[in-house]
Amino acid sequence: MTKKILKLQFIFLFFVAHIAAQQSQNANIRGFIYAKDNGEPVLFTNVYLKGTSYGATSDVNGYYSITKVPPGSYVLMVTYLGYDTLQENITVKAGEIVTKKVFLNKASVRLGAVEISAAKMERKTETQVSVNKITPKEINLVPSVGGEPDLAQYLQILPGVVFTGDQGGQLYIRGGSPVQNKVLLDGMIVYNPFHSIGLFSVFDADIIRNADIYTGGFGAEYGGRISSIMDIKTRDGNKKRISGKVSASPFVAKALLEGPLKKNSDEDRGSSSFVLSAKHSYLPQTSKAVYNYVDTAGLPFGFTDFYGKVSANSANGSKINLFGFNFRDNVTYKALSKLNWKSSGVGSNFILIPPSSATLIQGNFAFSKYGVEMLGQSDEKPRKSDINGFNAGLNFTYFFGLNEVQYGLDMLGFKTNFEFYNSVNQFISQTENTTELAGFVKVKFLGKKKKLILEPSFRAHYYASLANFSPEPRLSGKYNITNKIRFKFAGGLYSQNLISANSDRDVVNLFYGFLSGSDNLPARFTEEDGSVRDVKHKLQKANHIILGTEFDLTSNLELNVEAYQKNFTQLTNINRNKLYEDNANYATKPDALKKDFIIETGYARGLDFLLKYDYKRFYVWTVYSLTYVRRWDGIEKYAPHFDRRHNINIVTAYKFGKHTDWEVDLRWNFGSGFPFTQTQGFYEKLSFTNGINSNYTNQNGELGILYSSLNGGRLPDYHRLDITVKKRFEFSERSRMEVAAGVTNAYNRDNIFYFDRILYKRVNQLPLLPSLSANWTF
Repeated sequence: MTKKILKLQFIFLFFVAHIAAQQSQNANIRGFIYAKDNGEPVLFTNVYLKGTSYGATSDVNGYYSITKVPPGSYVLMVTYLGYDTLQENITVKAGEIVTKKVFLNKASVRLGAVEISAAKMERKTETQVSVNKITPKEINLVPSVGGEPDLAQYLQILPGVVFTGDQGGQLYIRGGSPVQNKVLLDGMIVYNPFHSIGLFSVFDADIIRNADIYTGGFGAEYGGRISSIMDIKTRDGNKKRISGKVSASPFVAKALLEGPLKKNSDEDRGSSSFVLSAKHSYLPQTSKAVYNYVDTAGLPFGFTDFYGKVSANSANGSKINLFGFNFRDNVTYKALSKLNWKSSGVGSNFILIPPSSATLIQGNFAFSKYGVEMLGQSDEKPRKSDINGFNAGLNFTYFFGLNEVQYGLDMLGFKTNFEFYNSVNQFISQTENTTELAGFVKVKFLGKKKKLILEPSFRAHYYASLANFSPEPRLSGKYNITNKIRFKFAGGLYSQNLISANSDRDVVNLFYGFLSGSDNLPARFTEEDGSVRDVKHKLQKANHIILGTEFDLTSNLELNVEAYQKNFTQLTNINRNKLYEDNANYATKPDALKKDFIIETGYARGLDFLLKYDYKRFYVWTVYSLTYVRRWDGIEKYAPHFDRRHNINIVTAYKFGKHTDWEVDLRWNFGSGFPFTQTQGFYEKLSFTNGINSNYTNQNGELGILYSSLNGGRLPDYHRLDITVKKRFEFSERSRMEVAAGVTNAYNRDNIFYFDRILYKRVNQLPLLPSLSANWTF
């Protein structure tokens, strides 16, 4: 064994020495690409040495790195659609690391027939399995409820994403429940990214630089969730001048202000800037006048969001950001007294460019908290959930040619406090402190002929409160069959500690809280085949496998097809059937009736088709998703309420007019019916409040319901058309106004929200909602 270890060490040292020798003979060119008008990084830009095969693409920070460059003189070229092509002479020596910041001017002449796209190059050099890269441009193309573009509405059109309702709906990504989706804002964990109405996220679309949405198969740099990742990056403030934006609609009003603290220069000097954003919903007030046909008492949703960020850049491109947010939500339904939640946080992240190393260093530290409380009617018990904690990370990325190695550490700690009464009035509570520590390594190999791309990675995650260690190998890859056809795959093991404070069986539950993973679980679990196994760990776990193909049908038309399966090998749910306390008095009772939580298993499998056309003034996005989701709780197999078999989204955008100052956006969504539990009959339910001494002959009971098999029926199909028409008015180079008229549910489709079994009354989702909004940018 010792000889084998020594041999591996020798091979590793030889490999490192070989790379170091190569680097000493060649040079590295690196830096950042910025827009000259505001100092913002330009993402996914082509950077290459003219007449050679040496090149790179800028990342989400505008950073590029060209390595293994032989000594000599070159012409550095930077090309990006919408900007003038930049050319600069550059000379490098052996072993030299040259840092070059580049500033691009917006194109003065539109070349409609010429397009140089870094995205096309990326498709051939990156695996890009089950990831959707979103920028504000795409968000603005989706018709928006109330006329205000929002990330929450864009997420609904992504492949594999199911949205369960217009009032209190949640996002379910390829069979995973909301608690299995990790949301990061500049590296900070955000526990609830959506307001209760489900139509709006807490993020202002105008501050988003880009968002990477991983619907499965993500690499080892992400952990702590078993279904999906939403990695959202915000932009810096304007480094050249004071600017901003104000907007108003029947739903919400927004204001944004940004500017330099120290002005940016294209010379080798540093800069700093700020950006502040605020938005407030006055829907409870305006809906009484504008949408009183929905509910004469007004729509019961209101929220207020604040976000602020300060950025400081050094001369060589190193930077540090400080940011904070405060999000608040309040709902007052007729059926309950009040629901409030609030979320806040402060954080920092940085990028460090060492002067004598080709390594890129990134880090973050943040503290965030979230609390929700539901106060029911006088005869109902309150619910409460709080979570607060920190997360920190440090990542190193080393570039050698088109290959790279990334490794790092993650740490987080949080405290949860939870109080809940289940349907039979049993009290469930938890106060827990949790710490997690993880390390990861990820390697990207690109074959010499750029045919094969492999990204093996490994994550080691330790959950201290549960004393569980989770080793998680992962692998993704792509094979470029031709220039227009590519095959890709991904898979891996995933784990998480966090549990939802509501059951996955709840169809609509505005109370969205969190718990730490619990050890109050059944000791044994009965599999679907009847075998019984011991429960050896307390984590929720899943494994993913994804296969896909990309086709470039034309230069502007692309087709992406992915088949996937997520196996949820262990899930934790609140035990809604708990009848007894878990103590010595009830030692003989089965775990299913006394434990706070139950264990489930399940799977999600499906097929996603994405057809995208983007050329000049016309944009089309068409998605079809076929999905099967099943759960097994040790007793019965069932389809969860978000198991939507067929889901179609068609989005089109067309710009017209002499100055392309008109735009029409349409979205049509079709979804087959969700599962639901049918009513089998009614009976008089006697409470027997005095036990055996109760006199049932003169007692008035309540209306009891006999239910059929769990989720054995299907609701009617859902479909909706949204339309937005926009007109832009240019007052000057820096001042413009945009007016948008829109309608949600244009043909007034009656889409079911739920059925009130007691009143025998159907309650529909949002009807036709017209809107008129305006925004002014200065």
